[in-house]
Order: sequence, then C-alpha cells, then structure tokens
Amino acid sequence: MKQLLRTQIRQIHSNNKTFPKTFDKLLIANRGEITRRVIKSAKKMGIKTVAVYSDADHNSMFVREADEAYRIGTPPSKDSYLRMDVILEVIKSTGTQAVHPGYGFLSENSIFQKYLQDNKVKFIGPPTKAIQAMGDKIESKKLARAAKVSTVPGFLGEVNSDDEVKKIAGEIGYPVMIKASAGGGGKGMRIAYNDKEALEGFKLSREEAISSFGDGRIFIEKYIEEPRHIEYQILGDELGNYIYLPERECSVQRRNQKVIEEAPCSIMDQVTRDKMGKQAIQLAAACGYYSTGTVEFLMDKNKDFYFLEMNTRLQVEHPITEEITGIDLVEQQILVAAGFPLSYKQSDVKIHGHSAEYRVYAEDPSRKFLPSIGFLQKYKEPRAHENIRIDTGVQEGSEISMYYDPMISKLITWGKDRKECLDLLANAMDEYVIRGVTHNVGFGQSILRNKSFQDGQYTTAFIPTFYPNGFRGDPLDHSDHAQLALSAHYLRNLYNNLGTNNHTHEKVYYVSIKGGDHDIDFKIEHVDGSKFNVTDMQSNKTTAHDASDFDLEYGAILRFKDNGENKLVQFINSKDDLYFNFYYKGNTVHSAVYTETQYQVKGHMAPPKKVDHAKSVISPMPGSIVSVSVEVGQTVTEGQELLIVEAMKMQNIIKSEVEGKIKKVNVKPGQSVAVDELLIQFE
Repeated sequence: MKQLLRTQIRQIHSNNKTFPKTFDKLLIANRGEITRRVIKSAKKMGIKTVAVYSDADHNSMFVREADEAYRIGTPPSKDSYLRMDVILEVIKSTGTQAVHPGYGFLSENSIFQKYLQDNKVKFIGPPTKAIQAMGDKIESKKLARAAKVSTVPGFLGEVNSDDEVKKIAGEIGYPVMIKASAGGGGKGMRIAYNDKEALEGFKLSREEAISSFGDGRIFIEKYIEEPRHIEYQILGDELGNYIYLPERECSVQRRNQKVIEEAPCSIMDQVTRDKMGKQAIQLAAACGYYSTGTVEFLMDKNKDFYFLEMNTRLQVEHPITEEITGIDLVEQQILVAAGFPLSYKQSDVKIHGHSAEYRVYAEDPSRKFLPSIGFLQKYKEPRAHENIRIDTGVQEGSEISMYYDPMISKLITWGKDRKECLDLLANAMDEYVIRGVTHNVGFGQSILRNKSFQDGQYTTAFIPTFYPNGFRGDPLDHSDHAQLALSAHYLRNLYNNLGTNNHTHEKVYYVSIKGGDHDIDFKIEHVDGSKFNVTDMQSNKTTAHDASDFDLEYGAILRFKDNGENKLVQFINSKDDLYFNFYYKGNTVHSAVYTETQYQVKGHMAPPKKVDHAKSVISPMPGSIVSVSVEVGQTVTEGQELLIVEAMKMQNIIKSEVEGKIKKVNVKPGQSVAVDELLIQFE
C-alpha cells in the first residue's frame, strides 16, 4: 500500500508522462540548486536548456548539466546574474523561446519581464502587473485590503525620516516590523521594541534594500508576536482558473529567513485551511495573477490570520508541496507559460502524508548564524532512500562563495505521517557529512530533538526562545561520552593497523573526552570478544558494553552496535594516532586515547594557553566593510556601534563589548575581511 501511494504521488520522478508541445529551448536566469531543478523538469518535458553563469560558478553542476552554458560576468551578482542586457544577448544568440527565473535575482523584476516581452521571449512567471503589485509590499497590502483579505495593522505609506519612524512606530505601538517595500528573503527587515531599535532598524533595512533590490522605500507595520508563519502555494492559468495547494508551515526562522519547513501544518484544521486558501486565490485574482505564487500569512494562537506578502515566484520550499500533492510545480509553470490551462482542479488536490525540508546552510550557529565560506573539502549526502530528496547545487570541492546565499542543499523527507517524516529527516542528518565550512546540520538535529517542535507547538519565536545566543551544540550526557570513548578506542587501534572488528589489541586503554576546563576520563578494559567494561573515572562507575560490527564509511561515519543498539558517530580527523575529533550533536568533540603508561603522565602536561580578546574586535564573518564609525583615539562606550560588515547582502552592526579607547583601526569601507580577522584594537 505504501509503495502504491509513493507511486501515485511521486509524479515528479516519472519519466513516462507524455507532455504537450511547449518550448524548444529554455534559459534559466539563475544559479545553484534551483537551476538544476528546472533543468530536470525541462529535460523530462523534452525541452533543451541554456544556463548562464558567473566566474564563481564556472565549475558548477548546473553548468555541466544544461545543454548549453554561457559566461555572463564576474562573481558579484550586479556584474553577472543581475545583468539583464548580457542575459538578453545570450537569449538572442541561442534562440531561446522562454526564460525561467528561478527565485531571487531577476525572478520578481518587472523590468526584466518587459525586456523579454519586447523581444517576444516568454517569461515563465506571472504578468508584469502582478509582479509590480505584489513586489511592492505597500501596494500589495492596499490591494489585499481592497480584495477583503485579512491584513496586519500598520502604516501603508513610505517612511522617509527618523522623526517619522518614531512617530509612526509610537502610533502603531511596539513591537513593530520595519520592512523594505521591495524586500524579500529576510533582507530589509528588522523588529523593533523601542525607538532606539526602530531608528537602527530603519537605517539598516534601507541600506540593505538599496544594496539588494535598488529600492530603499521603507514601511512600518505591527509585529504580531508569537505567530505561526503559514503560506499557500497557488496556481493560476491565463484563462482565470485557480487552485490553492495545502499549506506549508515556515515558522522556524532566524534573521527572518526560514530554516525548516513542513507540510501540512500540524495544527491546521480544514475550515481554516479552506478560508486561508480562498483568500489567497482572492488576492491572486485581484491582480490578474497566473503561474505559481505563494501567499504568506501570519496566524495567531486563535487561528486568526493576516496577509503578510505574496512572492510572485517559485519558493525555496516548494519541494514539500510537491511531495504531499504529487504536482510538479516547475512543470505546471512551463505549461501555463505555454498557454495551457491548469492540469488540476481544486477537487484533485489531496494531502498525501507529510513532508519536511531542512535548509542546510554554510553558517556558524554559534555566531548567531553568520555565514561561512570556503571549499567543501568533504561532502557526502545521506544514503539513497525512496523517501529522501536532496536538492543541491554543490558537490565535493565546490566553493561556498561570499557573493551568494550560503545554502548548501535542501534536505527533504516524506513519511506517511509527521513522525515518520521527521524521524527520517533526523536519520538523514546523522549521515550528512560536510567538511571545509561551518554548517548548521547539528542545529537541525537539535531542533528535531526539541519537545516543542516534536509536539508541533511552536511559533516564529522558536529560535529566539530556545536559542537566544545561537547554538553551540546540545549538552552531552554520560551515555554520549561513553559512546564517543568507545569510538575513539576503536579508531586508535584501527589507525595503528592493529585493530580487528572487535579491536582487541590492548587490554586497557584510557580515553579522555575534552570537556571545557576539565577532561571526562574513561577506562576501557577489553574483557573477551566484543565485551568491554567502561569505567567513568570521575564516578568510578563501571558499565558493561557489547560493542561490535564497527564500520568506518567514507573515512567519516563510524557505525557500530553497542549492547544491541545501532550507533552512529561522525569522525572528523585524527592527529598523531592519539587524538581523535568527532562531530556529535552539533559539538566538535576532541578526545585522546592513552595506554596505561601514557595516562599516568597525562596530568603533568601543561594546559593550553587561553587567548584574551577583550582588547580586540575580530570579524565574526567573512564579508565587506560597509562603514567605520570610530577613529583612533576615540573613547567608546559598551554597546556603541563600531562598524558595519556586509555578508551575503545582509548588514551586521559590530558593537563594542567594552568601554575603552581606540588604539588602532585596521580596516576601511569597501575592504574585504575574513572570519576572525582583527578589525579594531583597544588601548
């Protein structure tokens, strides 16, 4: 029965479907995993594909997979993926008939669409009028009100000065959301709880909006505290037919950017679902919309909901809707653009099972999710499984560049119910190996272990509530430490070429798990065969372990059985066949394995030196200096702005953590900096 269900809903993986004639050649004006996604559907439909790429992407997977690929400029997006004139030259020279914009870049750019229209090239997306109406958040809310769609209270006009910010925010009542009218993807958005935060948010939101969208208009609305972020995928054709698809829950966010999404929402009822879906269609009809689109709402604890915005493009999280409906959204976009009516009626739309997506990012959760850059020195995706889907644009050796969004992949799972889906997601995360950049897989594992998330009782305040200072790894208990000790014990034997499957060479080993200011020591004594006694040297408590079937995959994943239970530990590297490093529950765990003689002298070793950074300011991320607010000799107070660093088009204020006098400023505006680079020194 389960396999039959998967066959029914996994239409997106079928190559036997017959498609009507649409386009001969299609260009994808984007990069990364969305470009590969469009190429896959286009090839299935018999359409040739054309890719465009910047110098940073010349070795990317999508470049190889497209039928044709053309260089369009240097890495900065303004010099490549936003160059409409250069992309248009490629369109003309290749005889392209249609353009799929993916998401981001030019996907919601009405000027680009007009370029294509003037050159008789089909834009795979909504009409210009709809893009303009919904792309302007001020105008979209006015239109929503006129269409009788519930909206968030606020001032639907442009805010131009600090005085206006304070006046309007005060009239609405804190907290407020300061938003760029042309914003999206979390850029140009700030929450403010007082006048100081409102003025700071106004400045940063406007600068980000100008940098990312070329449009610095700002508006202010009431911030609905602890809502759930619910969105509806709608489909429309040029004949005026519409359907809405089951909702997606996107409440787990950091910096107003989604981290994990699931479909359907765990607390949604059919009455509210229909009401929200119908309002989404009302809005689409009001602006003459067709193609795919996403209408986003905030829903409070009483299930009252308010229109947030409409994205006139394919969403990053569209796969989970495909997984529970069996509708290939890219395929539908292409068919609608070619003039065909929708392939589905509202009565055709059913919910099959549950799907979730985790966005795997190159970012540092311990630094409040600031981006990380570098090369993927090791990259291994989870084992193939019929209910696991990975949408990615990278492979081992790929570079995560400072010029683009730091997403590595989208990890998507499906299950017959929510528990099965999330269990599979957790297992897949265990097997995901990423080396060379800091990443957020351990953070995802922590989310899945969180009881509020497991119970489906969470809101957009989830991350601020449970991870107010970012994520540095979940606490490890005695059983975790014992599991790591057994792993290190096995690896020492393996690396000495003396181990067997039961690693029996040494009778006794001592394993130290490095735990902050003190070590957690274990004595591991081989009893017989696969039998071991593990003694916690702190409590002197001994437990018996039957540890067997050790298998090191890809030099990174260590699987074994401990007292009949399957265990998995990610191994990072070793040093001098004595020190072994692991990645476990979001922690980088350092261990050392000693013989009895070595362990006796361990206590006489000098402790590592601690570095005092109190008199220096280092860069928390790779990026570019936007502005410097202080100079040599200036005295600053705690919390005072020192400089602004921009990374991936997001601006971050670096504030002083101490009161002191500036001794040296090592950077200037426009300068690129690396993570942990020294920026400012105090006397």
